Amino acid sequence: MSDHSRRTCLPVPYSCAFVSSGRYRCSMDVLADVLSATKMGGTVAAVVRASGPWGISFPDLPIAAFHYVAEGECWLRRAGYEPLRLGAGDLVLLPAGAGHVMAGESSGPTVEFDELARAFGETPAVVVDLPGSGPAARILCGGFRFDAHSTHPMVRLPPLLWLKDIAAQGPDVAAVLRMLTTELCGPQPGTATVADRLVDVLFVHILRHWATGHGVPVGGSTWLRALDDAPVSAAVSLMHRCPERAWTVALLAKETGVSRATLYRRFTRLVGEPPLAYLTRWRMEITARRLRETDDTIAIITETVGYTSEFALSKAFRRHHGVSPSRYRATHRRTGSAVAGPTPDPQAGAPVGSR
Repeated sequence: MSDHSRRTCLPVPYSCAFVSSGRYRCSMDVLADVLSATKMGGTVAAVVRASGPWGISFPDLPIAAFHYVAEGECWLRRAGYEPLRLGAGDLVLLPAGAGHVMAGESSGPTVEFDELARAFGETPAVVVDLPGSGPAARILCGGFRFDAHSTHPMVRLPPLLWLKDIAAQGPDVAAVLRMLTTELCGPQPGTATVADRLVDVLFVHILRHWATGHGVPVGGSTWLRALDDAPVSAAVSLMHRCPERAWTVALLAKETGVSRATLYRRFTRLVGEPPLAYLTRWRMEITARRLRETDDTIAIITETVGYTSEFALSKAFRRHHGVSPSRYRATHRRTGSAVAGPTPDPQAGAPVGSR
């Protein structure tokens, strides 16, 4: 390991805050690490103002779609599921971007969102007005992009996250929702950029609230819950802070103050895979990001993520991403997006364990 690598690795007291229970709870922003590595970004957002009988069909897209009910009530309809009634202040996130309907009633006809967007102006600040004689509702809609080929468990969220009265959880998220709505309803020069950044910030708030237990799971569990467990969160933080270290479960257990068996059991149950499998996956995310965003040689990246040889790194990368590091870099720089290669290792799609 190089001197530089040693200097970038902080001990637990610097990356964690002591809590009253006598345990360390991570304060390092693991969530920010993951969002950055998985190439999160905002997409088009819209405000829907509707009353009377109405229904909007949103297509199946490779984005995480969200809807925030600012006023009134509405229904979320999905094929194969019972309709979900949403009240003012509720926010839903569909991480996989599955096709769905937002409507004033639990059943009835719909119109395609793309058709409405064209009618009301295809810009990053779409305002859709659907007047009628029934109860009024105002909904903020949008989406977030992920690297489609990321194998991090963060991108394997439940099919639906439901956060009730999210604005009441704190002034910060309320301010973001208010600013985003204002920006979309009164577009100005730079609105596209401002809206994009606000959507990113909103997504972080959604995940924060979900990770701290404020959300209702609909159809699964999530890796984010692991960040609320002190030893597991500390172990994740250590691997993020020092991916180049030759970590073992015993060493992680010693650093986090629990037994090897306890850490292994809790980590596997909450994260969905054993600690060292997660470490490998995280190293592959770092490698992919370095290949996309830097000119670092494979040799430099190999040392950065703690592999003993370029061959070993290339073999692991191909297993997780389906292509070699050199092809990944070349394809990404040619297309400006994440490489589309063969189907990754099936283990990369293993379901996340429940609490």
